[in-house]
Amino acid sequence: MSQYRNLTDDEIRRLEASGCSASSWSDVSVAEEFRTEQLAACRLEGRVRIGRDARIYRSRVCNYDIGEESLVADVSALECRHASSFGNGVAVATMNECGGRTVKIFTALSAQTAYLAALYRHRPQLVAALDRMAEREAERARSEVGRVGRRCRITGCRLLREVNVGDEVQLDGVSLLENGTLCDGARAGIDVKARDFIAAEEARLDNGVIVERCFVGECCRLDKAYSATDALFFASSHCENGEAAAIFAGPFTVSHHRSSLLIAGMFSFFNAGSGTNQSNHLFKSGAVHQAVHLRGCKFASDAYVMSPALEGAFTMVMGHHTHHHDTSDFPFSYLIEKEGRSVLMPGANLASYGTVRDIEKWPTRDHRTRRRDVVNFEPFNPYLTEAMLHAVDTLHTLADGEPDAPFYNYRKTVIRQTALRRGITLYNKAIAAALGAMLERGGAPLEAALEEPGHWLDVAGAYIPRSEVEALCDAVERGELTDPREIDDRFRDFARRYDDQAHRWALSIYARLLGHLPSEEEIAEAVRGGHNAREALREMTDADRARDCSPDKAVGYGLDGGEEERLLDYRAVRGLD
Repeated sequence: MSQYRNLTDDEIRRLEASGCSASSWSDVSVAEEFRTEQLAACRLEGRVRIGRDARIYRSRVCNYDIGEESLVADVSALECRHASSFGNGVAVATMNECGGRTVKIFTALSAQTAYLAALYRHRPQLVAALDRMAEREAERARSEVGRVGRRCRITGCRLLREVNVGDEVQLDGVSLLENGTLCDGARAGIDVKARDFIAAEEARLDNGVIVERCFVGECCRLDKAYSATDALFFASSHCENGEAAAIFAGPFTVSHHRSSLLIAGMFSFFNAGSGTNQSNHLFKSGAVHQAVHLRGCKFASDAYVMSPALEGAFTMVMGHHTHHHDTSDFPFSYLIEKEGRSVLMPGANLASYGTVRDIEKWPTRDHRTRRRDVVNFEPFNPYLTEAMLHAVDTLHTLADGEPDAPFYNYRKTVIRQTALRRGITLYNKAIAAALGAMLERGGAPLEAALEEPGHWLDVAGAYIPRSEVEALCDAVERGELTDPREIDDRFRDFARRYDDQAHRWALSIYARLLGHLPSEEEIAEAVRGGHNAREALREMTDADRARDCSPDKAVGYGLDGGEEERLLDYRAVRGLD
């Protein structure tokens, strides 16, 4: 670590000759190796400390430590005007515009801790404890002097006020940053305006983004004039052009279109089509309603949902839906509008190649290095399998109640009989595939089959039993866990044990389906059956892909040629063999 010293009289004379000035040179300290060429035409005010090889050119700096090998050039003001926590402790009104689910942000915030703070309001002692943790993080960060880390590049910016900057951060052409923190490797670019914010490791804000009271998580990207207020973004989310207000954007939330609005809701592994909108217009009691779109939901162009509403995991939503549906019992479904009604096609998304493509692409796009958020990409897991088992029971109950009915009403949706029967078939295949996959991985004694299966959750990307989450919450309330990093460690510890726990759960479910304790031979048969079921599902999705890649889709290709040129052009552009 560099040793710091005051400037010599000779250095001060040379600095003033190069256009530098200071409110008090005695408040300026420099690394032992300091050379006067490191400063030119700059104004230093208050306490300023300059690290080894750090450079300041044509900029005003007030109350800042500039880390070694960092550059500050052509900056109108880099100033810390008063004591600040630099965005730590800012209250973000996520999901509920009136503040009913407010989360206090800090640099070490994970998706899982934020989930507990936002969703577990029924446990006020837990929420209070989490708030205290956030307040302690804010107090630790509090200082009257701002910090720029090592090897940073801050150029062509206007106003940077009460902003802490980690190592290897780049700020270029920023208009305004105020009361915030940019963690290691973060980027902010042209015309960005951000207030009361934290940008986690490798986050990127660029091209006219406007952010207020937001947490932008690790490797998240907000770009192309995106506007976000009271929003939390986690793990590689990527939003451009549109707008977000009061949202909890779990891992891999994506919105790329100018006309899309994400508002008052929770998202995770989500994709918003052009014109996507979720309104919160039932203002009889104010903007208090919310929508939850569980993992993997996708909205087609111009899809609209009026809050409150809830969709099951991996649901494709098309059309307008204003009846406040709840399809959480039916993952992998289509929800479409027909004649003003919300028509549900249970399990239909299991036959879509788009679902396979989404599930396979997410791990390849995870470029995080810090990995504070726990993210489980496993497609065959207890959470989704439990939902599918419940879906099959529900569909059988509906069919048994009215065997000859042409359609069934369920939680503000309509399920046609043909869709119901196909849903049962698809779900049963997927259940067999999932149980076989879980029984093939991990390990547990056969006696685990006698255990109660237990309910599993998807906590902002982490699959975990509810019992584990409740035990963690109890520990927080008892004061056994007092640091957010300890909470993260609990989630990470379970993630390491996930395969074994999923195996135990699958054993107990399989025993109930059989009606007896399974033998090793029966387990081996379930594993083989799982392989067969996965192959059958893959055949369906591959057939769906083949339809999407068929010559019928070559319309508009090979414009200046005949049929042969059309197909050659189509295959070349689509990358087809």
